[in-house]
Order: sequence, then C-alpha cells, then structure tokens
Amino acid sequence: VAHNEKEDTIHQLEHRVSRLEGVLRLEKMITTSGGKIFATNGKKADFHTTLEKCQEAGGSIATPRNPSENDAILHFVKSYNSYAYLGIKESLIPSKFQFLDGTKLSYTNWHSKEPSGKGEE
Repeated sequence: VAHNEKEDTIHQLEHRVSRLEGVLRLEKMITTSGGKIFATNGKKADFHTTLEKCQEAGGSIATPRNPSENDAILHFVKSYNSYAYLGIKESLIPSKFQFLDGTKLSYTNWHSKEPSGKGEE
C-alpha cells in the first residue's frame, strides 16, 4: 500500500510541476534545453545582483555550452528586448574568455570582430 501512495504522491507532484512550468512558459519566464531549465524574473540588474539572484534561486548564471542552450538564452533576449549576462569572463590573456570558474570555453558564438565589450557580442 505504501508503494502506491508514493507513486500517487510523485504523480501529483509531477502534475503540479508541469502546470507551473506551463504557466511560466506562457509568461516567457522559463524555457528548457537539453534537460536544463533557463529562467528569468524579467528584471534588469547589474552583473553582481544577477549572480546573487541566480544562486538564491538554487541555480547559476546562464552559460551557453551549445547552440541549443544559446537559443534558450536568446529566447529571453528577444522576449524582453534586452541583453543577458552570461557566466563568462575575460581571462588574464586579453580578448580570451573563460567560464567564471576559470575553465576554458568549449562553445562560443561571437559576432564578427567580437567580443568588444560594447554590447552586440
């Protein structure tokens, strides 16, 4: 009997999560890619505040690791007509970039002659 109760509880929770994800998708506040959920609160903030808010939500700042994840982030850029901060920083070598933890980028999609640090990267 306990096994069925656990399955029922899991099914109810999955249903509730699915409904919540649906509402957030309609509000353009979440999108998914490769099993990852990308989310926004739609508010503008500086880089440091963005890092803090992502950590408070139990996540991390978005870092595209493939074209699909890049498209998920681009979804918010287009929906909110705004830029998005990424979990990428300039390395000690000028014009070379790395993940915030210092590891080398495995995927980039810069515009020609970018990044320049002037937007439009």
